[in-house]
Amino acid sequence: MYRHALHPLALALTGLLAATATQAADFGLQAEQHLHANAMALFGVAQPLTASAPATSGAYRTDSQTAADQVLLAGSLSASYLTREAANSADMLAFYPAANPSHLIVCIEGGRAQLSGDADTGAYATGDKFNPSVQRISLANGAVETILRGMSGCDGIRTTPWGTILATEEEDDGGAYEILSPLTTTGYTVKDRATGEIVDGAGMTDSSAIAKRAALPVIAWEGLDITPEGVVVGGDELRPGTAAVDVDGGAIFKFVPTLPWDGVSPVTSLALSPLVSGTTYAYQASCQAATSSSFPQYGQGCEIGQGAWVRIDDVANARTDADTKGATGYYRPEDGHFDPLYAGSGYRFCWTNTGNEGAKNYGEVLCMIDANPMGTGEKVNSKNGFSYLADNAQSKGYAVAEANRFVEGDTDFNSVDNLAFQPVTGNMYVIEDHNNGDIFACLTDGADRDIKTDGCVKILSVKDTSAEPTGFTFSPDGRTAYVSIQHSDDSNMAKVDDYATDDIIKITGFKVKQPQ
Repeated sequence: MYRHALHPLALALTGLLAATATQAADFGLQAEQHLHANAMALFGVAQPLTASAPATSGAYRTDSQTAADQVLLAGSLSASYLTREAANSADMLAFYPAANPSHLIVCIEGGRAQLSGDADTGAYATGDKFNPSVQRISLANGAVETILRGMSGCDGIRTTPWGTILATEEEDDGGAYEILSPLTTTGYTVKDRATGEIVDGAGMTDSSAIAKRAALPVIAWEGLDITPEGVVVGGDELRPGTAAVDVDGGAIFKFVPTLPWDGVSPVTSLALSPLVSGTTYAYQASCQAATSSSFPQYGQGCEIGQGAWVRIDDVANARTDADTKGATGYYRPEDGHFDPLYAGSGYRFCWTNTGNEGAKNYGEVLCMIDANPMGTGEKVNSKNGFSYLADNAQSKGYAVAEANRFVEGDTDFNSVDNLAFQPVTGNMYVIEDHNNGDIFACLTDGADRDIKTDGCVKILSVKDTSAEPTGFTFSPDGRTAYVSIQHSDDSNMAKVDDYATDDIIKITGFKVKQPQ
């Protein structure tokens, strides 16, 4: 049988056309290229990064470095130091005052340690100096002052709507501390973490300036946010299976104040704060709709969708109580914030679940809409006997929140830890929790069918392999960002206040456009 043989040139042309057709059909690649080509219009930056910073070895950080030596940035962005003298393990950042800030208030994640004074027993004696835990940093000149010492693992920190600071600990027995006047309160110490006794610089007990909020749940705090009424929403940074086999991961908790703030009356003393007393609930995702007689139906596999808020009776052992009562557990929920562009009732709270990239669990960001944060009393479930936050306007009487995935990680974008919303645009910035960590900018969800981000690009990568980015936050106008470079090898750097240091970097050059 005669078979026609193609000319070699024709064969080559056929292969090229096939390859071109295959590439043209790769819509996902085209979408990524479109994001990069239109980054200025979409993200307000030019030339997003295509690769992370290369690895380094040894003690990379030195006195002679510039801020540009610390971070690889998208083309139109610039870096400068706000300070190189923040205490080591500077983590989450909060602007103060919130609307027209003069300072950053910073959580220092180091463990409780005695730096000087009597023998290091971990117990406070007058004259002892403990680790810095909460610091203020002037935005004008980078001056650093220590507000509070002696916490352990200070991580989550926010400016409250009534003008105080709430600082929390990322420990199994993590507590929450409220600071009344963070620009003038200086040199206080947590004398006893268990009792919450606070002493001033002279060693005298003083609960008028700073108070431990025992009404809030004892969890490993990190991400949190606060409504104008004083509802506190936050995650427990806990990996599933940590305490024992088949124990759930960290729940999302909600504290509802007994006396909500009215939004007007000045909080001139800590006794007037809505954080003095209240009730704690944990989110329980349901496998049945809120209109179903089976709601809430919960268990492994129910992670997203509509859910209820089950009451936590033992806030001192909140994670155990949450696990016992079927609250939904997540893989290390870390940072979380309210979406500033959300225009519905209540709030939209987005948080990171870090996952484990080594186990090919690349992490995710979930967002929850809670239309009635305060609820309307409580409802007892006849099947399990548990009490739930109620909403009389709902058909079955439960207060309902709805959570869904917004960002899913991948081989290049993973171990997601911190997040921040850019004011004005509403774009979400997601920060990785590993060496040479990257920061990605993610678009809001547009008018397409799905309920996820419309795409993300890489805008920053840490050059120091011993370090990672954390605490990323935007100024109120969305044009300037601040980030802490945490966990660097400080062998080449002098201590300040008998403590190692971290760099806080200021990033400028963001262009801000109103969302379409």
